[in-house]
Amino acid sequence: MAELQTPQPQGAAGQQIPHESAAGHVSGEATYIDDLAAPAGCLHAYVGLSTIAHGRVRRLNLDAVRSAPGVVDVIVRDDIPGHRDIGPVFPGDPLMVGEGDTVEFHGQVLFAVAAADYRSARRAAALAEVDYEPLEPILTIEQGLKAESFVRPPHFQQRGDAEAALRDAANTLDGELFIGGQEQMYLEGQVSLCVPEDDGGMLVYSSTQNPTEGQKLVAEVLGLDIHAVTFDTRRMGGAFGGKETNANQWACLAALLAKRNRCAVKLRLARADDMRATGKRHHFLSRFCVGFDDDGLLQGLDLMLAGGCGMSPDLSDAIVDRAMFHSDNAYYIPHVAVAGHRVKTHTVSNTAFRGFGGPQGVVAIEDIMDRIARQTGQDPLDVRLRNLYQAEGGRNVTHYGQTIEQEVLPQLMRRLEETSDYRTRREAITAFNAREPVLRRGLALTPVKFGISFTVKHLNQAGALIHVYTDGSIQLNHGGTEMGQGLYTKIAQVVAQELQVDVDRIRCTATRTDKVPNTSPTAASSGSDINGMAALNAAQKIRRRLTEFAIAHFDVTEDKVTFAANTVTVGERCFSFGEFANLAYLNRIPLSATGFYKTPKIHYDREQATGRPFYYFANGAAVSEVLVDTLTGEYRVTRVDICHDVGRSLNPDLDRGQIEGGFIQGMGWLTTEELAWDDNGRLLTTGPATYKIPAIGDTPPVFNVELLPDSPNAEATLFRSKAVGEPPLMEGISVWCALRDAVASLDDYQSTPQLDPPATPERVLMACEAICRKAAAS
Repeated sequence: MAELQTPQPQGAAGQQIPHESAAGHVSGEATYIDDLAAPAGCLHAYVGLSTIAHGRVRRLNLDAVRSAPGVVDVIVRDDIPGHRDIGPVFPGDPLMVGEGDTVEFHGQVLFAVAAADYRSARRAAALAEVDYEPLEPILTIEQGLKAESFVRPPHFQQRGDAEAALRDAANTLDGELFIGGQEQMYLEGQVSLCVPEDDGGMLVYSSTQNPTEGQKLVAEVLGLDIHAVTFDTRRMGGAFGGKETNANQWACLAALLAKRNRCAVKLRLARADDMRATGKRHHFLSRFCVGFDDDGLLQGLDLMLAGGCGMSPDLSDAIVDRAMFHSDNAYYIPHVAVAGHRVKTHTVSNTAFRGFGGPQGVVAIEDIMDRIARQTGQDPLDVRLRNLYQAEGGRNVTHYGQTIEQEVLPQLMRRLEETSDYRTRREAITAFNAREPVLRRGLALTPVKFGISFTVKHLNQAGALIHVYTDGSIQLNHGGTEMGQGLYTKIAQVVAQELQVDVDRIRCTATRTDKVPNTSPTAASSGSDINGMAALNAAQKIRRRLTEFAIAHFDVTEDKVTFAANTVTVGERCFSFGEFANLAYLNRIPLSATGFYKTPKIHYDREQATGRPFYYFANGAAVSEVLVDTLTGEYRVTRVDICHDVGRSLNPDLDRGQIEGGFIQGMGWLTTEELAWDDNGRLLTTGPATYKIPAIGDTPPVFNVELLPDSPNAEATLFRSKAVGEPPLMEGISVWCALRDAVASLDDYQSTPQLDPPATPERVLMACEAICRKAAAS
């Protein structure tokens, strides 16, 4: 790997440059799927959704749909020529439910209609007459556990003897916590535009994080070879995991209608139907018994994590696994038993969301750390610091056998404790709460240790393609998708660094399955790590060819060939990069290369529940301060301080943006974003009027973000950088812990309030009332 050089070309790796589409984002010139000029004769598709959570379809009468104005075609289950199940890993996700089939959630697709325009398609879809035989639904995790209703078998991890450790512990606590789910709430909804090609192929423009999986499923549904389908994704208006598998259904339906009608078809869901028909972050139930000494040092833990998966497996196996992997967060637990259950309910199949189960595992253990602190009468920060992983005494191996090879958090948390003035503020807050009868302040510092890699090993691979043209301009393509996070920008910077050209000489083109095949989803915080390394590999091949050409053509040694800041110097001769590329072309040197990368070292033995599932860990911590009105439950986040380790940053501005955005999204998950269903399994929160994501006014007025200095990755990652997509979301947990800290002051910090996330004002008020009753009774 090339070391960073001076002088650097403009925009090379490590420099702060804007997102490549920033101007287009704010001007409206950046195009998304629905902005594309549709081909002549394009039809618009929409879907008919079930209106019960569980039952058999006795009769599906679509006569009124077919005769509605503008309708051209209607398709049902029996019109599918190929595969009818589009489960991404395991079966269980029917493309459509037909007569005689069982509906398994309110909002499941029954049919699709194509019409001359969007409004006609939507109006027609509402005209179906459906006769159901209702069946009793399972709607909650508790009901599913009682009925032993699961989408996949359980998984267990353990170290030592948790039962004996709990029996011998000086202190024990048990309890449970219900952790709510979260809607991805991407700005651009689910949408696909499918265009039949004259050779029988299908071109699919899709807002997807996973073009290769979409390509495969469309081919299977249409009964085609995979090579006959091409996916094209230039950018998404947000995704957050909600377009990793959930984009597939809409692409398959649009493609099926396009093939039948031999014309382009676009399918775009309205927001309310998007929220009804697509999966969310898994809600979880945590039940635990923990043992600890009088200083709060963990001795043993028995933890059950039950994920609410909805009606099908989707990605739930890996999501619950990741929750289990992160149920230690940053803490060494000598004796531990973790059980993970995948509970089936008659609700929409939950899916990927930023963090992929990890945040739920982290919340579970942070809840426990707060409870231990109250039980032992300590500041929660001291309990957290005391239990951190550390090499001394062999306390640096996780419960699944992975060694923590780069200890970052002890230094990082102490640094943040000082820079945020935590101790002084803690004293001031305690004094404020002692004299203030109504308003209470809370403070919390929480860490995150997040494993980086797909836990499904084969997904840890990536490809890239680079063309250098004779004027020195460069076209770059890779398997990663751009959803606003700045992936295209970072990877262009990597290529600029290696070839020593200005970044504006590089054009990153739309992710396409006919350019880079067999790609992995852009997920697991791995986008830059794996796709950037593949692009670097391709750039290194081209640079090596040019170097070898220079040595042979000018009869010089390798040390006489230098690439630096848009120039190539060979001995005493100096060429612009464009001049040298043209000279190489004239001498028949290939100026195109593919690149490939696979993540090393990773493995996990599922039978033994041990291994190294992660290449490395990303770390960070946040201090949050809140002000709570104990008479109404309303609150404000008044200050946030974050220190986050990104290694040697590829682009500090983009990394700060990811940290700030991730924190706010995590804060929203645990505070205002409440999903609600009625007793019949119908989703009630179907838009921004009822589902409250944080607004700009919820941003803390004091919001300090520091990138931990001088902390290059110990592993041979991309210029020693560290992933930054998902870990900052878990720093938002500090807000939830600060709210509990404020409420705990009502009982002079003697007990932990039961405050299940999301901590809405109503729940905060109920927690205040409950702890006041408890204090009065004692």
